[in-house]
Amino acid sequence: MIQEILEQLNIAWQLFEYHCNELEDTEAMWCGTPNGLRIRKTENTWIADWPETEAYTIGPPSIAWTMWHILYWWRTVITASKEKHIPEKEEIKWPGSVAAAVCEIRDCHDAWVSFLKSLDENELRSGELCRWPFEGKSMYSLALWVNMEFMKNAAEIGAGRFLYAAADAKAAEQLKES
Repeated sequence: MIQEILEQLNIAWQLFEYHCNELEDTEAMWCGTPNGLRIRKTENTWIADWPETEAYTIGPPSIAWTMWHILYWWRTVITASKEKHIPEKEEIKWPGSVAAAVCEIRDCHDAWVSFLKSLDENELRSGELCRWPFEGKSMYSLALWVNMEFMKNAAEIGAGRFLYAAADAKAAEQLKES
C-alpha cells in the first residue's frame, strides 16, 4: 500500500512542479481580493495571515500564502510524527521568495518520502506516530491526508495563476482601450 500512496504523491508533486514552473515572486505575492490571505513583510520577518473564518467571503489566498501553508502543515506533520513536537504556526516562516519556498517544499517532500519508507508495516498501520492534524489514526491515513492536502494546495496554486493571468490580461486590455 505504501507504494500506491507514494505513486499518488508523485502525481500531486508533478502538478505542483507544473504550476510552479516560471512562477515569479510578483505573481505569487499578488492577491486578487482585499480580504484574501497573504504573506506580509514586517521589519525583520515575514508574517502569514491566519484566517479568523473560513467563509467564502475572504476570497482566495495569494499563491505565496498557499506555499507557506504547504510548509506549515508538512513541517508540522513531519515534526509531530518524528519528534513528538507540534510547532506553533508562527515558527513556520515564509522563506522570502518562490524559489526558496519551492526548495523548502521539496525538502519537506523528500523528508516525508524518506520517513514513510523507513517505517515498517506495523508502524504504518499503527496510530502511535500520528499526532497532527489528527491523533491516533494510522500512518497510512495520515499519508493519504498528506496526498489529498498537497494535491488541493497544488490545485490552488494553479487557480491562483489563472486568476492572476486573467487579471493581468484585463488590465492590459484596459490600457489598450484608454
